[in-house]
Amino acid sequence: MAKTIFIATTEPYSGKSLVALGVLHMLLGKARKVAYFKPIINEESADKKDADIETVIQHFGVSTPYEDMYAFTRSQALQQMQNEGRGEIIDLIINKVKALEESNDFTVIEGSDFLGEGTAFEFEANVAIANNLSAPVIIVVSGQGKSTAQIVQNVQTVLSTFLSHDVQVLAVVVNKVAKDMVDDVQALLSGQLGNETLLCVIPKSKGLQSPTVKEIQEQIGGKVLAGESLLTNQVDNFITGAMHLPNFLSHISENVLIVTPGDRGDIIIGAMQANLSANYPKVAGIVLTGGIEPEPQIMRLVEGSQSAVPLISVKSGTFRTTTNLGSIQSRLSADNPKKIQLAINSFEKYMDVQLLEQKMVTYVPEGITPHMFQYQLTRKAKAQLKHIVLPEGNDDRILKAAARLINNDIVRLTILGNPAEVTASFKRLGLFPDMSKITVLDPATAECYEDFWTTLYELRKAKNVTEEMARDLMTDVSYFGTMMVYKGMADGMVSGAVHTTQHTIRPALQFVKTKPGISTVSSVFFMCLPDRVSVFGDCAVNPDPTAEQLAEIAISSAESSQAFGIEPRIAMLSYSSGSSGEGADVDKVRQATAIVKAKRPDLKVEGPIQYDAAVDPSVGRQKMPGSEVAGQASVLIFPDLNTGNNTYKAVQRETGALAIGPMLQGLNKPINDLSRGCTVEDVYNTVIITAIQAQEQ
Repeated sequence: MAKTIFIATTEPYSGKSLVALGVLHMLLGKARKVAYFKPIINEESADKKDADIETVIQHFGVSTPYEDMYAFTRSQALQQMQNEGRGEIIDLIINKVKALEESNDFTVIEGSDFLGEGTAFEFEANVAIANNLSAPVIIVVSGQGKSTAQIVQNVQTVLSTFLSHDVQVLAVVVNKVAKDMVDDVQALLSGQLGNETLLCVIPKSKGLQSPTVKEIQEQIGGKVLAGESLLTNQVDNFITGAMHLPNFLSHISENVLIVTPGDRGDIIIGAMQANLSANYPKVAGIVLTGGIEPEPQIMRLVEGSQSAVPLISVKSGTFRTTTNLGSIQSRLSADNPKKIQLAINSFEKYMDVQLLEQKMVTYVPEGITPHMFQYQLTRKAKAQLKHIVLPEGNDDRILKAAARLINNDIVRLTILGNPAEVTASFKRLGLFPDMSKITVLDPATAECYEDFWTTLYELRKAKNVTEEMARDLMTDVSYFGTMMVYKGMADGMVSGAVHTTQHTIRPALQFVKTKPGISTVSSVFFMCLPDRVSVFGDCAVNPDPTAEQLAEIAISSAESSQAFGIEPRIAMLSYSSGSSGEGADVDKVRQATAIVKAKRPDLKVEGPIQYDAAVDPSVGRQKMPGSEVAGQASVLIFPDLNTGNNTYKAVQRETGALAIGPMLQGLNKPINDLSRGCTVEDVYNTVIITAIQAQEQ
């Protein structure tokens, strides 16, 4: 079931606030606590907050603090895009939404308004946010001023864009449709959307689209002279009072706003008298232009009249004022509960609420994006802090990652190296982590050194290791760090920034050993592609595994995939798919696939299969129709190290994917190896997955 729903549009004044209020009202009838969130809000000032958030807070009595209900103002988002890129924006939004999810049953997310500067990036940002939150979407399209063909084309374009970015669309709402077009729009779109996407067509409503006198007064910067209690009057149209009174009176219509120079006392008195008369329609209000206020005698008459009409004065001239009035759009606001209720009623009248609820209940997210994967990793590591040892305290990348890990309170750390040199390096790098959460040890002078070398000697003396050799080996940071893990003084180790893979994992193979039933230590990379996370194995350890080893690698990789929240669909890769290929290499993969199926019939596995058939749905359907794995593989097992290592690096460089790992699997305790070309981000992520492995232990 979905815990969030994202309401998105592509244009301003589409009416998505109507949909948001309708969904909130619907959910509050089913759930105890419902949150509301806007990733990007319009600019706010010290005395004016976002109108949509304020409306939700006041109308529904939401207790969430205002600052928790949005992530960025528009200018902050644009600046962030220039300085840090979209990734940082997505990460903060995910963190804020997840915080709301923890204390609420459901969260309604309303996309940006497309008002003001910077609208060019907004649509893409909304798609990316919905995708990374795995949130189903309700798309809102405006029918205002559009033909039936334009509406249909608009819906097709927007829907196609969301679907192409792997965002599931629950419903399309077409709002503000001319009444004589509703049936045509409904018929044409119903045939195209089918049963997959719910359609709701809402006709134009004067009650919703017409602004109030108060909205007009605020947007034109007017001063209220009289009738303040009637500022909620609805304005359906406006006229200019520039002709003689008898001619002017014949142009008055229902809920009209009269615009006239401030010295036209005859128009003011005539309009008020018309409002009082049963023979004329209701006058919504009067706007006096030119900065001229009525003479005292006229004001005394106005103030004593039984036919009160809101009277507003503006400094602009009549032409400028009427031009400004023509661009005013009504918005739902907390001070107009009547209009809010009308919006909710319209939503319930034209939306199949029961079917929408059903779609939300049965919604199942598909896949996981890199940003969400990294968020889940961090959250999981924080849930149970583990102690990780970093043997390479002489490397700046290690220290930068260590400071970030400690500042984010993700793990506790031991760094191996000279304490004075490590402390000096932190200062040189401008890093000031909480040193109470970091232990710095020099292996040669550590109190546990004698216990460590003695233990190593006892463990390895049958392998011809002498006491002198044990003493010497234990001054090596890889042996010392691994012994800390073996002794339980640390929960895991990450090394390899300046050491070879062999140097890093040799001590682990010698005395940490493999898990029961596991004979092959292997590795996986979590490949964070733009729209999904895949598991690649083995790309770092085994040069040319046998069929039995390949099967073991596949099973271990599937278990790692499950442990990190990725549903395993295993593709045993080869140069041919199905039964088409022959030769020793493809036979090995075919045999390994059979072993996996025999040992773990619960796993979805396909092989041999080519890479394109494994990851591309259209190719997968063509080459291996009916396969549960083809076209949607999440765990890709390479036949040898040469293929795996080159493929992961090619994918990483060509797509810009983040490769987290390698993560070693099969050992009794988590020991992980870095590439010597690793970045600070690589170190940071590898420590996190090592901590999570330690939790699994």
